[in-house]
Amino acid sequence: MDRGGDVIEKAVVVGGGIAGTVAAIALHKAGIDSVVHESSPSGADDAGAFFTIMHNGMDALAAVDLGGAVAEHSYPAQGVRLLTGAGREVSAQSYTEGPRTLRRAALYQLLHAEAAKRGIRVEHSKRLVTATENDRGVTATFADGSTAEGDVLIAADGTHSTARAIINPEAPRARYTGLNVVYGYAPAREGEEPNTYTFVHGTRAAFGYIGVPNGQTWWFSRLPGEELDLRAMTAQQRKDHAAAYFADDDFPAVEIIQSTGEEVIGSTVYDIPTTPNWHTARMVLAGDAAHAASPASGQGASMALEDAVTLAKCLRDLPPHKAFPAYERLRRDRVERLVASSAERDAARTSGAPPRQPSEQELAELTKRRRAFQSWLYEHHIDWAEPVS
Repeated sequence: MDRGGDVIEKAVVVGGGIAGTVAAIALHKAGIDSVVHESSPSGADDAGAFFTIMHNGMDALAAVDLGGAVAEHSYPAQGVRLLTGAGREVSAQSYTEGPRTLRRAALYQLLHAEAAKRGIRVEHSKRLVTATENDRGVTATFADGSTAEGDVLIAADGTHSTARAIINPEAPRARYTGLNVVYGYAPAREGEEPNTYTFVHGTRAAFGYIGVPNGQTWWFSRLPGEELDLRAMTAQQRKDHAAAYFADDDFPAVEIIQSTGEEVIGSTVYDIPTTPNWHTARMVLAGDAAHAASPASGQGASMALEDAVTLAKCLRDLPPHKAFPAYERLRRDRVERLVASSAERDAARTSGAPPRQPSEQELAELTKRRRAFQSWLYEHHIDWAEPVS
């Protein structure tokens, strides 16, 4: 280790989502105290959303002793299949272990409970306004007038990060990807094999779902078009909007969507292709605050987990002036490659070209390329015991 005489004793963590809370837990394992400051009153933003933590995300959780707890409160994704809009299967693969599917709110609650077990405090209704630093530490100021001080500040305040502009005033704002997402919870489909993801490459949009053992079908749709305020719509309006994209497909996406009750959620998809600078001397970005990706690759949560654990390792082994550049060096190329890949997949849906159903040969070739990319993603491993230099 090269701590250089600058021992980090306390971190101010801004953002109580995945990256922030796991960073605090990882810092605790590294012997560094922290307090998490979350802007929302409850810490369960987008409570209706669900996502899958992939193999690499579960690996990061295991590095800080969280893998078992997440596995216990989630569903295993045992396989995935790709269909055309006509319902013809193009490819299928099985998973022996790794991916886990769960609701966002469930993961937040679990992580906050695990943080509490370790004596980590999470304070709510703490929206960051500004932060200042000197050669001894950093002071964060929140909208309620309170302040927090620490040796370093970890900014994990999401895609529309306040801290990103503080750290780098020239940093780009989040970019609309050309996609809106509607997702929901429908009744179970009779005869459907649970825990298997089905992705449908429809004529106009992408659709996916998974049957889970609680007797539901969890589904999502990625819909090209103008930026919409889907949260202002009623549940039925969201269903009608999503269903219209699949009216010309033979696969029963419309049936699944319209069978859903009131649990239908909509959101707008943004990304951040690159952030010129991830850190100052005492402040650093993590998760979506640094590199938000569209959900096309299903890696947002997993990349946030990788960030959190890697950053904690760097601060464990190095003083901030070396830890932050080491963290950026270890993470930047990987996450920006993912963001670019996700954007490329989105562009195929938002190019403005006339809708066309890809041939089965084209879909098969696309699947082949994606599997090669997935190998690079999934096989990433974090060795907690390995020193950072």
